Amino acid sequence: MTMDNATFTVRSLAYDHPAAEALRAAMQEEMSRRYADRLAADPGHLPAGMAVRAESVLFTGIAFDAERPVGHVLLRRLGDEVELKRMYVAPSHRGGGVARSLLAAAEEAAGALGARRVILQTGDRQPDAIRLYEREGYTRIPIFPPYTSMTHSTCFEKRIVG
Repeated sequence: MTMDNATFTVRSLAYDHPAAEALRAAMQEEMSRRYADRLAADPGHLPAGMAVRAESVLFTGIAFDAERPVGHVLLRRLGDEVELKRMYVAPSHRGGGVARSLLAAAEEAAGALGARRVILQTGDRQPDAIRLYEREGYTRIPIFPPYTSMTHSTCFEKRIVG
């Protein structure tokens, strides 16, 4: 799957592609800073659902500006659901439509997989992400497992049509 927009392209790549790994590492670094006090309060504790096992990944989308990777999204199987995870756009490319295109690519992939909806969890210290999901038609849902112990979570769903 390839999606073009002005100066970038979203491509479906392998979960372990070096560009995907680098973007996930950049996201982890940013989230570690953003939630440092919570991590310090309970070192080493992350809910099991935060980890992504490669065998659960259904789709990995990477946004490229020319040949430079600038955004990442993946879909994984979570029980009977399809969950959007690891949505990340490099700071240099935020606000330019990369995130919307990554979401569109993930939703298209979910539809091709036969999913009726996509669910996701994000944190309360990611207001830009929350605004993006609401703007793109995602609706809030109760915190779902495995995130129920993470009371700072905001969870969403979007029905997939077609």
